[in-house]
Amino acid sequence: MSEEHGTGGAEEQTLLGPSDVRALAARLGVRPTKTLGQNFVTDAGTVRRVVRRAGVEETDVVLEVGPGLGSLTLALLERAAGVVAVEVDPVLAAELPRTVAARRGQADATPPRLAVLAADALRVSGDEVRAAGAGAPTRLVANLPYNVAVPVLLGLLEQLPGLRSALVMVQSEVAERLAAAPGSRVYGVPSVKASWYGDVRRAGAVGRTVFWPAPNVDSGLVAVERREPPPSRAGRRAVFAVVDAAFAQRRKTLRAALAGWAGSGARAEEVLRAAGVDPSLRGERLDVAGFVAVADAGLDVLGLAEPAGRGEREAGSRRGRSARPAQDVAGAQDVAGGLA
Repeated sequence: MSEEHGTGGAEEQTLLGPSDVRALAARLGVRPTKTLGQNFVTDAGTVRRVVRRAGVEETDVVLEVGPGLGSLTLALLERAAGVVAVEVDPVLAAELPRTVAARRGQADATPPRLAVLAADALRVSGDEVRAAGAGAPTRLVANLPYNVAVPVLLGLLEQLPGLRSALVMVQSEVAERLAAAPGSRVYGVPSVKASWYGDVRRAGAVGRTVFWPAPNVDSGLVAVERREPPPSRAGRRAVFAVVDAAFAQRRKTLRAALAGWAGSGARAEEVLRAAGVDPSLRGERLDVAGFVAVADAGLDVLGLAEPAGRGEREAGSRRGRSARPAQDVAGAQDVAGGLA
């Protein structure tokens, strides 16, 4: 994505520019912190292009994580039926409706047009989001805090099966890993787990100068188009357990990497052969369907499937579980640190 700036017409006055962002932050006494992963977008043209690329329509309810001072929120309200904004910083959460009211009018600053949840996106439940007052979200569009981008994305896709798509801004390196194909040197846990939920692709690059403060890394857009997960008798959590084991020692063959999971190397080989997978391959060669085949074979050969995951498919998450399985985000912190 280019870094063209807005046209500067009267329409742009509803959005925040660089001076607006800095003035608002100064008035609130807000200093962007690395702890919360705060880098505020200051370019109106950038947020409008994000909204367009996300395919937001007038019937959509958009979930936004980390709205910060409201740059993207204001652009989303130009198109969407409503926005649910999840903000962990209580000062920013309290100020967001006031910013929207000042720029767009009071009607857009309250449900059903805008609902603000002062909550941690890593811990918020799908039920809380749906009950916030703007409706059940149909799209996720967000400038995600870089230090928790992967677990937040995976967790929300699991918690909110009604999300038809996601377009998120993340660190460029993380964008590459999320969208990586099997065989790539950066293909790993996030790549496989994200592909469980949908088709993942890079959707553009974002330079550093559209943020305040400017990060010391480049950013990228990642798009996820929801589809049904691959059929699995063992269930998602059992599949994710295999993924975690396969990449915990990614330089080892699957026979060696899955030895602990299966009980021994010999048992791992038995499962892999039953799945039609060459035991000498590494995990980076398998797509999500391959990992499903291994998990299902583990169910047949070893009886391995977590009780809560037995027979579970995406229908399980449609019942609205409020707690996210640990396997959804395992390995994600390694990705944030560039290790996975």
